[in-house]
Amino acid sequence: MNELNYIAIDFETANKLSCSACSIGLIRFENGVETDSVCHLIKPAVMYFVPEWTRDIHHISYEDVVDQPCFPEVWQNLVQPFLDKTPDFPLVAHNASFDMGVIKGCCDRFNMELPKIRYFDSLRISRRTWPELKSHALTFLGSTFGIDYLAHDALEDSRTCGLIIKLACEKWNVASVDELLCACNSNLQELS
Repeated sequence: MNELNYIAIDFETANKLSCSACSIGLIRFENGVETDSVCHLIKPAVMYFVPEWTRDIHHISYEDVVDQPCFPEVWQNLVQPFLDKTPDFPLVAHNASFDMGVIKGCCDRFNMELPKIRYFDSLRISRRTWPELKSHALTFLGSTFGIDYLAHDALEDSRTCGLIIKLACEKWNVASVDELLCACNSNLQELS
């Protein structure tokens, strides 16, 4: 992979269960520039919303998703076609173990085959690139680097994650995902 091409992904969940995805956002970055995006609400497998999350964090409620499609429909009709347009682009997520855990949890809950996904973690990249920062939370990074966004909105979190990768490339003076991963002593992982 010789270019700065990747797809940033973020999920919001209704509760602590990994199968409770209630929103997804994906943004395609080609040569570090946003070129396409998709976002959708999801009816969670378990329709319990942590009240504090609805009120204070993502503001997504039962009423917002009750008539939305479930994960399999969103994945098959929206997400997979989006990913298939650029199958060589890896995914990136901030704290990727969470987002990959949501994919695994939802696939398990709905008896879906696990998609073939290569991914890397912008949280790890951030920690390696700016070790002097007191926090590497996405909200802190957005504020530190002047990225104006609405936190805990799946599309906005995806955008901020993607922009952090571009900034890290500039800091390391590299021009591709491979070079960035090498500079940060990291690598692509596979969902399994």
